[in-house]
Amino acid sequence: IRWWSNIPFITVPLSRAHGKSFAHRSELKHAKRIVVKLGSAVVTRGDECGLALGRLASIVEQVSMLQNQGREMMIVTSGAVAFGKQRLRHEILLSQSVRQALHSGQSQLKDMAIPVLEARACAAAGQSGLMALYEAMFTQYSICAAQILVTNLDFHDEQKRRNLNGTLHELLRMNIVPIINTNDAVVPPPEPNSDLQGVNVISVKDNDSLAARLAVEMKTDLLIVLSDVEGLFDSPPGSDDAKLIDIFYPGDQQSVTFGTKSRVGMGGMEAKVKAALWALQGGTSVVIANGTHPKISGHVITDIVEGKKVGTFFSEVKPAGPTVEQQGEMARAGGRTLAALQPEQRAEIIYRLADLLTDQRDEILLANKKDLEEAENKGRLALPLLKRLSLSTSKLNSLAIGLRQIAASSQDSVGRVIRRTRIAKDLDLEQVTVPIGVLLVIFESRPDCLPQVSALAIASGNGLLLKGGKEAARSNQILHHLTQEALSIHGVKDVVQLVNTREEVEDLCRLDKLIDLIIPRGSSQLVRNIQKAAKGIPVMGHSEGICHVYVDTDASVEKVTRIIRDSKCEYPAACNALETLLIHRDLLRTPLFDQIIDMLRVEQVKIHAGPKFASYLTFSPSEVKSLRTEYGDLECCIEVVDSVQEAVEHIHKYGSSHTDVIITENEKTAEFFLQHVDSACVFWNASTRFSDGYRFGLGAEVGISTSRIHARGPVGIEGLLTTKWLLRGDNHVVSDFSEHGSMKYLHESLPLPQRNTN
Repeated sequence: IRWWSNIPFITVPLSRAHGKSFAHRSELKHAKRIVVKLGSAVVTRGDECGLALGRLASIVEQVSMLQNQGREMMIVTSGAVAFGKQRLRHEILLSQSVRQALHSGQSQLKDMAIPVLEARACAAAGQSGLMALYEAMFTQYSICAAQILVTNLDFHDEQKRRNLNGTLHELLRMNIVPIINTNDAVVPPPEPNSDLQGVNVISVKDNDSLAARLAVEMKTDLLIVLSDVEGLFDSPPGSDDAKLIDIFYPGDQQSVTFGTKSRVGMGGMEAKVKAALWALQGGTSVVIANGTHPKISGHVITDIVEGKKVGTFFSEVKPAGPTVEQQGEMARAGGRTLAALQPEQRAEIIYRLADLLTDQRDEILLANKKDLEEAENKGRLALPLLKRLSLSTSKLNSLAIGLRQIAASSQDSVGRVIRRTRIAKDLDLEQVTVPIGVLLVIFESRPDCLPQVSALAIASGNGLLLKGGKEAARSNQILHHLTQEALSIHGVKDVVQLVNTREEVEDLCRLDKLIDLIIPRGSSQLVRNIQKAAKGIPVMGHSEGICHVYVDTDASVEKVTRIIRDSKCEYPAACNALETLLIHRDLLRTPLFDQIIDMLRVEQVKIHAGPKFASYLTFSPSEVKSLRTEYGDLECCIEVVDSVQEAVEHIHKYGSSHTDVIITENEKTAEFFLQHVDSACVFWNASTRFSDGYRFGLGAEVGISTSRIHARGPVGIEGLLTTKWLLRGDNHVVSDFSEHGSMKYLHESLPLPQRNTN
């Protein structure tokens, strides 16, 4: 026998056996039955008198959307007291104003005092209006809602429990959204510490415990608790060191300090956590999130169901390794230690990694073979992506050579003085290179990217988070292990982190306090998605590689087919491969044009005709659907232009500012092309495939940037550095440089120290 208030009741075993909650956020999209608990702070206005109608309408819209997807939605709502308070205040003011007008005159209306309103009376006055509002809102989405008022005793009477359970199941079967609330008009005041005693029972003293009880009784998949805070913090929200807890595990509550309760409502965060853990033990997944923030409240419920990183997710499954937040902090700390090493020490790490790539060749290729076999068996990768996934002895040898180039060129990358100025006597200013901070590199099907990017990050003193595609999991794992082995020789093993948790890319792009720069390496769709998802973090890269080759009237016959073949056929999946071939109109129906077409046919390149090219032909290849297409395969578009000027205009209109080439023997025409094409790389009589960090002598690249800020083109060590200013003075103050001060500005340029060219 247990006690609630002064009434004894007998604990009855739950009707459902303990189920298994979802282990990861990504599984929440499979939730069928969902309870949404709306806290008082979410439903009520800031003045605690009346409802937040806009917020409530947004919540109803999200619940309706999920209901129409075939899910079974239930709402546990607060708000009756606040709505009733608004109505009763209005009635009291109206009544008082009439009496005051009759007896005291209008001048005393301003002195009227509103009496303290009893909560149960407010609930009685507000419950019907609250339900009427819900009904009106759900009707807009052709959804019916039904009201259920409960008290604690309803859960402790077996017959009432069965009736409640049957009612809810019948409403869900009829596609009706049940709206449940405690019957605040009749409930007694809450007893402190009277709830959450044991696994199989929870007393209903507030809507948090009601929602948890209902969720377990109804075998709910997911309980969403919305309040006025983002979730759980490791210290009271608002304090300087407070950090949002992404995933909360049973047993972690000892490490959490609870702050004060919200401005309204019965339960504080401690009550929410206890209720959430009780529901979790009953097999229901729980997320506590902010339902009041204007930027996210319009999609907070749907974001949670989609598995996005919103609020605090309660899970019984603790990952074996660190969280991505912990990895980011380790990369930050490791990067600072790395930047403080001597240049020779950083170079030594990279040389060691290059040696490991060749020494451990067999293990690397074996892991890569398993990745390839799995990808081929599942048939989930297109041929160009399979080619990118594949490693070979020659690739590993090239990687090792590139890494040694990076090591050799990194001797004075960090801390290099690029400007010296004497501001005044004994006041010298220096601008020096420093690492950007922590880089997040997201790459698809390219395990060779991992050692390249790692070496560049090491050379530039940056911390690094790597998120590779699951199709290359084994390859990435062994390459990361070798990278950490090389880093260990100088005690900075943690500077390069491989993200193996089930983090969505979109969630990683929101870690603006941990990540300073995002570099995507993959498909144009991946890059666009990251650019869209990144919140407050700059993204370096290009969304497309639509590269052009323009064949001028003065082009050399010997050079044309060689350059076109290399640009298109050497590696068609590369971002620097030819996609559109522009041919001067005067070359049509000439032997040179025939040679180009014959070569493309021999190489089995599928040709798409641009609109102008198609108009010249009686029987033309298939007309291109879009002149702005990156094929990534043995396909290309051919289009006709009337001049070099028109070629430049075409490139600006349809290109992606990546790499564009002119083939001509006319130097004047070539210089016009080189100066007027606004792309990251512009070549004369050379293949587009030279647009590469290794071929540029950078050793390797983290990617090719088409942006116009910071780095552009193949990005090597220099693109991963920024600068800071160092000012060395001797008791200098600005007031000494005023009109009547004793000092004058000199602003003299000083010679730079000699660079290490070894």
